[in-house]
Amino acid sequence: MSQTLMGMVASCCFALLFGIRDRKLLFITLGSGAGWGVYLLLTPRLPGIYGAIFFASLFVALMAEIYARLLKTPVLVTLVPMLVPEIPGGDLYYTMYYFVMQEEKLLSEYSKKVIFEAACIALGIILAAWLAKFASSVWRFFLTAEGGGEAREGRRRT
Repeated sequence: MSQTLMGMVASCCFALLFGIRDRKLLFITLGSGAGWGVYLLLTPRLPGIYGAIFFASLFVALMAEIYARLLKTPVLVTLVPMLVPEIPGGDLYYTMYYFVMQEEKLLSEYSKKVIFEAACIALGIILAAWLAKFASSVWRFFLTAEGGGEAREGRRRT
C-alpha cells in the first residue's frame, strides 16, 4: 500500500514539473497508482518480473490512451507521468554504479536486466497504442457511413 501511495505521489510531482494541472493531475495520479497496483499484484503470480512490468505498462498505456481521449489531450501528457513508478530506478542506479566501479560481471548482469525491463515497458506501450488505433478504426468503421450499411450498398451498385 505504501509503495502504491509513493508511486502516486511521485507521478503527481512529475506531472506538476510538466506543468500539468486540473483534472489531468487527478487522472494521472490515480492511473499511476492503479498501474503500480497491477505490477504488485502480478509480481508474485508470474515467474519473473518482466511479465509483471509488461502487463503493468500495457495497463498504464491503455489507461493513458483512454484518459487522453476523455481529457482531449495528447497521449504523452498522461502516459509519461503515469509510467514513473514503472521505471527500474534501482537497477539503473546499480548499472551506473558498477560501470563507475569497473565491475564488468555485475555491470553486464544489471545492464541486461535494465534492457529487458525497458523492452517490456516499450512493448507494453507499443501494444497499447496499436490496440487503441485498432479499436478506433473498428469504432469508426461501424459508426460512420463509410463502414456502415449505406457505403456497402453504394459499393454493390457500382
